[in-house]
Amino acid sequence: MSFIVNNWMLISIALVAGGMLLWPVVQGAATAGLTPAAAVQLINREKAVVVDVCEVNEFAAGHVTGAKNIPLGELEAKLATSVKNKTLPLILVCQSGARSGRALAIAKKLGYEQAQSLGGGLAAWRAANLPVDKS
Repeated sequence: MSFIVNNWMLISIALVAGGMLLWPVVQGAATAGLTPAAAVQLINREKAVVVDVCEVNEFAAGHVTGAKNIPLGELEAKLATSVKNKTLPLILVCQSGARSGRALAIAKKLGYEQAQSLGGGLAAWRAANLPVDKS
């Protein structure tokens, strides 16, 4: 106990340094998902299908070029008819990445093994200066 009392400053510095080393790992887990650059590669090289799980009005305000719109509430019922080839990569997108994370679980359950969520959603797509359509 006397060691801790005598060396409290060294112990606190060690704890702060450890926290700083772990911060990128924690931050990376919060923004997990496909990067916009990796998504573009999947679209161009492997003909990935982009599915926007936003509501219709959000989709009309802006979406990834070529994306299909299936709102999250309708995804389980409509995904199989909209994307018939389950072997193609599937990229799920929403505004921030939260809904697409839930959509990813649904797609995996339906047998889309190559499904991925766009980390950061449409906001990350726009931040990377990639094309956005409005309809």
